[in-house]
Amino acid sequence: MSPRFLLDTHILVHWLSAQKKLSREQLRVLREAVRHREPVAISAITLLEIAVLFGEGHTRAKAPTDELFNQLELNPALHIVPFTVEIAVEVAAIGGALRDPADRAIVCTARVHGFRLITSDRRIIDSNLVPIVI
Repeated sequence: MSPRFLLDTHILVHWLSAQKKLSREQLRVLREAVRHREPVAISAITLLEIAVLFGEGHTRAKAPTDELFNQLELNPALHIVPFTVEIAVEVAAIGGALRDPADRAIVCTARVHGFRLITSDRRIIDSNLVPIVI
C-alpha cells in the first residue's frame, strides 16, 4: 500500500511526542491510516530539519533528538521519501512562494508524489501550492 499523506516536520514531531498539539482532523487522519496499516510519508528533508531544529542545545522538543530518530527507525507506519532531482526541479519551479528551503522541499515532495500534506504551517496553507489536511 502506498502512502497518501506526507507529514510536515512539526506534525511528525507532535505525532511522536505531543499528540495533543495536533488538530482533531490531523489526529483522525493519522489514526485512520494506522488502523488501516497505511504508511504515512515524510520527506528526507524532515530528518535534516529535526536535526537542526531539535538537536543538541535546542529546547523546542520535549523528546530528545536521538529518541525521535529512534522512533522514526522503529515505526513501520513511516515511509521516508528521498529528495530527488524531480523534487529539486519542482522546488525551482514554484519560485519564491515559500522562503524556507525545508518547507519548499516538503511541499514539492507532496506535489511530485501526489500526497496530501498534513501541516499547521500558515505560510504553507496560505500558499495553496498543495492539497492539505489542517
